[in-house]
Amino acid sequence: MSSISIIGLGTMTRAIATRAVEGGNTVEVIGRDAVQAKNLAAELGGGATAGTFGTTPAGDLVILAVPYASAVPVVAQYGDALAGKVIIDITNTSNPDATGLVTPDDTSGAQEIAKAAPASAHVVKAFNTVFGHILAQGGPLDVLLAGDDARAKASVSALIETLGLRPLDAGGLEVARWLEGAGLVMISLARHGVGNFNFSLGVNLAG
Repeated sequence: MSSISIIGLGTMTRAIATRAVEGGNTVEVIGRDAVQAKNLAAELGGGATAGTFGTTPAGDLVILAVPYASAVPVVAQYGDALAGKVIIDITNTSNPDATGLVTPDDTSGAQEIAKAAPASAHVVKAFNTVFGHILAQGGPLDVLLAGDDARAKASVSALIETLGLRPLDAGGLEVARWLEGAGLVMISLARHGVGNFNFSLGVNLAG
């Protein structure tokens, strides 16, 4: 089982934390609103706790569940408090009308987060191709992930499996840009071809 801290108190935090508690993981939730964090921890049960924003997270795995616009500033604010941690970046970097990415062509949100993180931390992109309300419904889903450190990816994959999900390694952190692009495609599909957000992205093996 894993020890995780989730920074952020939104839909994805609740969905991941609920499944993490059910999977027997140690869960800490962290937000700028301490009262809201404590209330969420109490709702989650299973020994979930509320951490203090800006101090060293208790978990070995730290899930960054904030909007991308806040992600790099939050990591920079934490600074050395994230040393040695595996940082799981779940952000999407699409622009407001979902017609493109806000990051330059030669980088990704995950790579920018990695630049802001301590050298001893390892960033893994994951969960950005799963809608929070679909994750909250339960059931099996595929979680695409990317990162440069094999041990960090193994730790994230193990966590994903405890959530009842299938981890699929997409490669190094440079692939994060394309995972973020897939997140944009999902939003566009929801607005056009599918017509709603009640779907998931996965891989079917032929034969």
